[in-house]
Amino acid sequence: MLSKVLPVLLGILLILQSRVEGPQTESKNEASAHDVVYGPPPQPLENKLFSEETKSTKTETGRRAGKLPEASRILNTILSNYDHKLRPGIGEKPTVVTVEISVNSLGPLSILDMEYTIDIIFSQTWYDERLCYNDTFESLVLNGNVVSQLWIPDTFFRNSKRTHEHEITMPNQMVRIYKDGKVLYTIRMTIDAGCSLHMLRFPMDSHSCPLSFSSFSYPENEMIYKWENFKLEINEKNSWKLFQFDFTGVSNKTEIITTPVGDFMVMTIFFNVSRRFGYVAFQNYVPSSVTTMLSWVSFWIKTESAPARTSLGITSVLTMTTLGTFSRKNFPRVSYITALDFYIAICFVFCFCALLEFAVLNFLIYNQTKAHASPKLRHPRIDSRAHARTRARSRACARQHQEAFVCQIVTTEGSDGEDRPSCSAQQPPSPGSPEGPHSLCSKLACCEWCKGFKKYFCMVPDCEGSTWQQGRLCIHVYRLDNYSRVVFPVTFFFFNVLYWLVCLNL
Repeated sequence: MLSKVLPVLLGILLILQSRVEGPQTESKNEASAHDVVYGPPPQPLENKLFSEETKSTKTETGRRAGKLPEASRILNTILSNYDHKLRPGIGEKPTVVTVEISVNSLGPLSILDMEYTIDIIFSQTWYDERLCYNDTFESLVLNGNVVSQLWIPDTFFRNSKRTHEHEITMPNQMVRIYKDGKVLYTIRMTIDAGCSLHMLRFPMDSHSCPLSFSSFSYPENEMIYKWENFKLEINEKNSWKLFQFDFTGVSNKTEIITTPVGDFMVMTIFFNVSRRFGYVAFQNYVPSSVTTMLSWVSFWIKTESAPARTSLGITSVLTMTTLGTFSRKNFPRVSYITALDFYIAICFVFCFCALLEFAVLNFLIYNQTKAHASPKLRHPRIDSRAHARTRARSRACARQHQEAFVCQIVTTEGSDGEDRPSCSAQQPPSPGSPEGPHSLCSKLACCEWCKGFKKYFCMVPDCEGSTWQQGRLCIHVYRLDNYSRVVFPVTFFFFNVLYWLVCLNL
């Protein structure tokens, strides 16, 4: 009985299952009838983008993984038997090094220390046949860590005082190896180099600051430097710290220097600069000229105001001394005078002459007043016997001194009220007196100088109205200030014209 029931139940289950799967199969068939799809079944959009990125990443990784081992293999191959202690072409030909310089900044230029600071990128190019390779890579760029494994020219800067190589964040140096064996080595450095300044035309001076470099150990027959059409790149966008100077250009020079160890090729770059005139003009020339002009104010002050004129003259002289010292404060200790020193010295002379003019005027007026107060000549009473002895001694002294006659010109008042010169004998000193022959000679020389002076010049009012001053130049003592008011400004004006013509055209 059970055996008959089990087949019946299995048949019923099969019928029910066929009825449930039937509609789904029909819908699938209908869909396949309308849309025919070839290849794999369609996927959602997000899954599609993800799969494309995964495929591209795998492709690039595969390529990189393919190039990186190849580059490592090339580098290991060319460095495996490479000796960095020997230069390329040793024993066959000299190594030719092509140099290129890029200037990042120039300055400041220190006048006191005679040096300047420059920040450059120094590039050297040469050929090394040992580094040639055949591959798809045109060049291999290596950082500073590999520099020690290659031969590098031992270039040094001959006039450098201090050199700093930048190492932040990594050493600022690079090596590029080309497939034909060409090597490019670049390094950035800051150099403090010496610059001999010739300050004769200061402050209208121009200078050429050199930067010389050469090989330290390889002479001319082993290493040759050359410019690539003298290519010097100057980054003018950077702020150069020249301050008092203007950059006017560059020039170069190549020379051979003979030393005890051989002849070396030296390359030199000259950075030409000229000084800006504005700073020195306002700090030195203007104060000196104004102080000199202020010293002339004393010519308009009355002669009786001696304290005012004296204080003004002394103040002007001291001010010029201070300006001369200040102009040398930040200046190298050179033994020659500069154009500025000469100008300040002349201004000092003008100020001193203005002070000296008042001293001469005061002295002449004082002597003139004293002479008019006692115009008569008074002779001391001399005993007849003493007078005879004196005359004998005078004759003996005159014979010893080629019969010199001592004459003293004094002013006497004539009957017509005019001042007339007269000559009176002066008792010469005796040999036993305190005044010896030397004193007599000095008085003779002084008298002859006065006579020569009075031969061509006549001091008014001493000689005014007299006949013996004809053909002489009359100098009015009381008009000395009037003369100075014209002579000093005119002389200073012509001095400035001549000074600036010479300084600007040298």
